[in-house]
Amino acid sequence: MGGVRIVAIMKLRSIGLATALAVGSAGSMLAADADIAALKAEIAKNHDGAVARLQDWIRRPSVAAENRGFPDGADHLIALLKEVGFQHTERIDTTGKPGVFATLDAGAAKTVGIYFMYDVKQFDPTEWKVAPPLEARIVDRDGVGKVIIGRGATNQKGPQAAFLAALDAFRTSGRKPPVNLVLVAEGEEEIGSPNIRQIVYQPHVQAALAKTIGVILPMGTQGIDGGVTVNLGAKGVIEVELTSDGQAWGRGPMRDTHSSFKAMVDSPLWHLVQGLSTLVTPDGNTPLIDGIFENVRPLTEEEKVQIANAARKLTPRQYQAASGATKWIDDLPFQAALERLTSQPTVNIEGIHGGYTGPGGKTILPHRASAKLDLRLVPNQTAEEVLGKLKAHLVKHGYGDIDVNFTGGYNPTATSAEAAIIKAQVAVLKRNGVDPVLWPRLAGSYPGFVFTEPPLSLAAGHFGLGHGGGAHAPDEYFVIESSNPKVSGFDGAAASYVDYLHELAR
Repeated sequence: MGGVRIVAIMKLRSIGLATALAVGSAGSMLAADADIAALKAEIAKNHDGAVARLQDWIRRPSVAAENRGFPDGADHLIALLKEVGFQHTERIDTTGKPGVFATLDAGAAKTVGIYFMYDVKQFDPTEWKVAPPLEARIVDRDGVGKVIIGRGATNQKGPQAAFLAALDAFRTSGRKPPVNLVLVAEGEEEIGSPNIRQIVYQPHVQAALAKTIGVILPMGTQGIDGGVTVNLGAKGVIEVELTSDGQAWGRGPMRDTHSSFKAMVDSPLWHLVQGLSTLVTPDGNTPLIDGIFENVRPLTEEEKVQIANAARKLTPRQYQAASGATKWIDDLPFQAALERLTSQPTVNIEGIHGGYTGPGGKTILPHRASAKLDLRLVPNQTAEEVLGKLKAHLVKHGYGDIDVNFTGGYNPTATSAEAAIIKAQVAVLKRNGVDPVLWPRLAGSYPGFVFTEPPLSLAAGHFGLGHGGGAHAPDEYFVIESSNPKVSGFDGAAASYVDYLHELAR
């Protein structure tokens, strides 16, 4: 009987402890909610300064392909990080462009990794019609609202500036972030991140990242209609330049010559074009590189379900606006086009250059021509594997003289839907009235492999409300004030990070 009494007393105490814990947890959530409300008000108060910070950043381009803005870009990012509260910041030099490492110790129980890029794509000012690429002008865009125009506006300075605005709200309101932060940034993302390992695998950087629960890349994830995709990975990529040269080939002219000689002399430019034509089917849509599909993993049943759900929740208009196209390959229906987008490796010609392209004709036979290509990779492919197969294919088909210059690239990346950083995203989005789409992988690429593969083996993903467009294209933009209530403006994007950091802390 005494034993029964003891058990009963222990149960009562257990119930009392559970109740106390529940009450404590509820109290702590209420306190967090009050903090979030105050921080959102602080973001609104700091709006003008935060947008001015973004404008100033856009006016300071770092273009890795042109060796422009280095090391200034890294140093400016360090100044921004210090301004919003990072206590430790340092520039990490590499054999290429420098990286940045920074930490913010809030004395919190959890630590979150952040990935930034401070470089931007090249741009031709003559192609920009709405505003110059470095003016950072704010204009009205029909059907969207007030947007900032500029190179890097959406990829990635706009979303990253919104993240900095969130951190600045903590600082100016006298509050500590609910998690500690470890940030790494690079200045070569737009040329395939050739030296990202030299930054992340620095012993002290790797050790700091190893303490995190995952790594986040700030991004405006909303489509033009307000829908949000939660990316569970990204395709890999390699970038190469193929060059056909008369001297290396041993045929054709050793220098540009008169085009009348074409009747008796081979053309290195046609040789390049014919070599390129062996890489894909005649319509240019399916890779024919020998063995390129042998390691490609088909879509899983779970991924097919995710894509079917996406086809119901998202709209073709969102993808038409993003791609600038009105029809899909083979006139596929929307869901089938989404499956192809997610599952297929690609061979894309970014551009071909050689010979004369100026006004009028020049009647020359060029001695040299080059093409820049990017190849997107899907799960179970690796950058090293596909590069080797490309070179072997050219040799096998009689184009071994064509030089293959690998300029950058990396493997695909994947993260489980059950990862804490993903579940927290879904929770925040639903709380903000957004029913998100779980998406198997981004069709574009970012160097998440360096976090998700050993030795770190961390979850990694993108997060952030807000919308932008025109990445890598003229008139790139990011929304500052949205005319669509379903799409967040700049302040809403910043507020989403406040929400997310608190959710991660929970």
